Amino acid sequence: MVRRTKEEAQETRSQILDAAEHAFYERGVARTTLADIATLAGVTRGAIYWHFSNKSDLLQALLDTLHEPLDDLARASESEDELDPLGCMRKLLIRLFHQVALDPKTRRINEILFHKCEFTDEMCDMRRQRQTHTLECNLRIGLTLRNAVHRGQLPENLDTARGAVCIHAYINGLIGQWLLVPDTFQLHDEAERWVDAGLDMLRLSPSLRN
Repeated sequence: MVRRTKEEAQETRSQILDAAEHAFYERGVARTTLADIATLAGVTRGAIYWHFSNKSDLLQALLDTLHEPLDDLARASESEDELDPLGCMRKLLIRLFHQVALDPKTRRINEILFHKCEFTDEMCDMRRQRQTHTLECNLRIGLTLRNAVHRGQLPENLDTARGAVCIHAYINGLIGQWLLVPDTFQLHDEAERWVDAGLDMLRLSPSLRN
């Protein structure tokens, strides 16, 4: 009985997340209410509050579903024992572009984040979460870059902190632009070239030297 109850709770949570994904995508985050999501999911608002504190918490849970497939590769590139940290980063970014371009769920959630999420008063928690996530990403990228410098894959005098901000902004900018105007360039077919252009910036830009 307990197992069945846990399974039912997990199924309800999944229904809510699925409904939220489609509602946010169609209407935008600000124009979607928890009542809208409850109706679409076929549950009560109380069921939503059982699993999520508020709309920010619900949106963050959606975003968290995107990180899992790439975590192993991210951890490998951050490890001091990894012999090819830059290669791991390259594979990670190429896979990210492929997922955004080819997987409908990944594309929808990214489009919600980039173009349909307004940081209004009710989304203050989400804004703080995004700020924290951005800073954490910069630190993780910087760790990978330092490992790559240690392995001789990047210049010794690379400013890894500045390089991390630059490559992070470059990747976000490409994804955001492609989601807005996908017909202007190929994200999937040219994923390797886009990633290599960013890595060339790290290798060659004089402005990224200490």
